[in-house]
Amino acid sequence: MADVQVFLWRSGQAGQVQELSLVLPAPVTVVDAVQAAGWSTAEVCGVWGRVCSSDTILHDGDRVELYRPLTVDPKIARRERFTRQGARGTGLFAARRLHSKAGY
Repeated sequence: MADVQVFLWRSGQAGQVQELSLVLPAPVTVVDAVQAAGWSTAEVCGVWGRVCSSDTILHDGDRVELYRPLTVDPKIARRERFTRQGARGTGLFAARRLHSKAGY
């Protein structure tokens, strides 16, 4: 069988991304690729932005992404950001033309 080239991506902390390229003998799974990289397996992983299980078979050129657990619920973070910035400083109301109606 042919070798498979896979790319592994992970973010240890915000603003930091690590990328690694591996060539492994086929068939290779997500867990095999992560272990070959020497990284610990994440709770959630995906291939090209789609969540998958750790026993998913990888194809040539696949990008495996290891996701960090969320520290804050996105809905709560958005709500807090909105209250901190105020109703007129976000979304449709952020940039208004002079004498225009709200939201335009």
